[in-house]
Amino acid sequence: MPAHAPVANATDMLLSDGVILLGAAVLFVIIFRRFGLGAVLGYLVAGALVGPQGLGLVGGGESKLAIAEIGIVLLLFLVGLELNPSRLWRLKRDIFALGLAQVVLCGLALTGIIFLFTGFTWGAAIALGLPLALSSTAQVLPSLKSSGRINSPFGEKVFSILLFQDLSIVPLITIIAALSRNPADAAGPPGWHLAAYTVAAIAGLVLAGRFILRPLLQMVGRLGERELFVTVGLFTVLAAAALMHSLHLSTALGAFVAGVMLADSPYRHEIESDVEPFRSILLGLFFLAVGMVLDLHAVMANPLFVIGMALLLVATKAAIITGLARLFGVDMKQAIGAGLLLSQGGEFGFVLFAQAQNAYLVAPEAASLFSAIVTVSMATTPFLMLFARRLEFATPKSGRDLPGPDKAPRGTAIIVGYGRFGQTVAQMLMGHGFDVVLIDKKPAQIENSSRFDTKVYYGDGTRVDLLFRAGADEASLIAFCIDDPDLDSHAIQPIAEAFPQAALLVRVFDRKQLLALEHIDIAGTVREVFESAICMGVQAMSALGVPQAEIEEVERQYRENDRQRLDLQIEHGSLMAAKDLLFRPGRGMRLLTRGDRKLT
Repeated sequence: MPAHAPVANATDMLLSDGVILLGAAVLFVIIFRRFGLGAVLGYLVAGALVGPQGLGLVGGGESKLAIAEIGIVLLLFLVGLELNPSRLWRLKRDIFALGLAQVVLCGLALTGIIFLFTGFTWGAAIALGLPLALSSTAQVLPSLKSSGRINSPFGEKVFSILLFQDLSIVPLITIIAALSRNPADAAGPPGWHLAAYTVAAIAGLVLAGRFILRPLLQMVGRLGERELFVTVGLFTVLAAAALMHSLHLSTALGAFVAGVMLADSPYRHEIESDVEPFRSILLGLFFLAVGMVLDLHAVMANPLFVIGMALLLVATKAAIITGLARLFGVDMKQAIGAGLLLSQGGEFGFVLFAQAQNAYLVAPEAASLFSAIVTVSMATTPFLMLFARRLEFATPKSGRDLPGPDKAPRGTAIIVGYGRFGQTVAQMLMGHGFDVVLIDKKPAQIENSSRFDTKVYYGDGTRVDLLFRAGADEASLIAFCIDDPDLDSHAIQPIAEAFPQAALLVRVFDRKQLLALEHIDIAGTVREVFESAICMGVQAMSALGVPQAEIEEVERQYRENDRQRLDLQIEHGSLMAAKDLLFRPGRGMRLLTRGDRKLT
């Protein structure tokens, strides 16, 4: 019986801690959400209240924080899934120019402030100031995703800064190790080793993703076991993070690279839906743990210093990031929004402060004090986000003088995107006499349309609030005619829920985008070049002298095969399904014959 006592005690502690933490989280998140302050602040307050520095109902904040950091790892993996390598290459200027400038300028400014106002040595000021240049990925990215702006120009610039901050973990670790006064650190790997490890680890993850993970996912897809998708998804994230951790590198960076490698996979959406619940739970636990490890005694002993430094941190970063965003072509209001969104300290600061303490650069009390400063700055973020979101959605300078849809006459249909595609759809509806509201976010397109006496309203038609102003709650149809391959379920699902009375039609770029929208209740999707490509195929056969009857039969069979392939691809969640239904050289008539047998 005594042998089982430790197990029983551990189980009792796990259950009691879980009940208290989750109960407090539910209560405070509901309260803070009700007042529009966001879930993050609710988690922080709940953790501080029930933690060892508060009521003392739950202990072990550091151990829970270590486990909950997996939530950040999962968050970066899911972000990586949304960024294929070609898009990442397109963002290289924002990542390596804007991101580098932000980390360097904010780090140097905050180092100077700490040196001037605290009396710390230069080594200590550097070890504390550089980590403060990093922002909270766990706070900012969910905000971008929930607002639907992660793929917008504004969101891409903010994300590029966050990504470079994660990349900068390695050189920051190297700098602190180089300044270390701890004799044990002399035996650690030099900085150039860490840089080489980073390159080698990324290359290894790329190769593993291409030659191991993709074949494994194809095998799981053929088996059709969803539980295996969950297992493979979590294995991928944890394996990538474990590899980076073993090399003393950023675990979040490893997970992000693994996500990018699967961004073009036909199983991307299946993995994303399976991993998302774990991310949400662990990210909530992370903020609970941050609240628990907050040293309230240090804050109470030096309240003016902690609050003053936290406000100085927020103001300094907001000012520098705003200025940099303006230099990189961001509109003033949106630049201020980016500055406010990234003004807090980040979760990796806790890790780097602990390293600075182990390197004998700062005393434990100083590490605890600056951890409290980061936490207080993170607590300001929900309030700043209220302002940042308004500025984030501000009209760009080029479109300020263009009318929005607020005063548009109510129409039966709303057309989002008035380019070549949208113009044809709108013309056909107006030809039947329907009242149509036209929305586009390109000022040049709006001005060009005005020359043809066509009223097009300015705005981003994928935003629910703008659609409300355009009268979508009274419309019978909303047609998304924009050329956007990244328009997926995350953007369309909130619109479908907000306007259930309206039939939604979506222009899709290819089959992959069509599969991404398949599980949403929409009226229909149209592949933008499908019909025109068939038309040219018909003309090509006619030019080659094929009899009309055979042309019609080939077209009929192709359409039927395409429909069957699409049904099977949706069923299996893979673009590789039903490859045998594709025509191949020398197999056309045989495939037609077999197709006829299938249909009889």
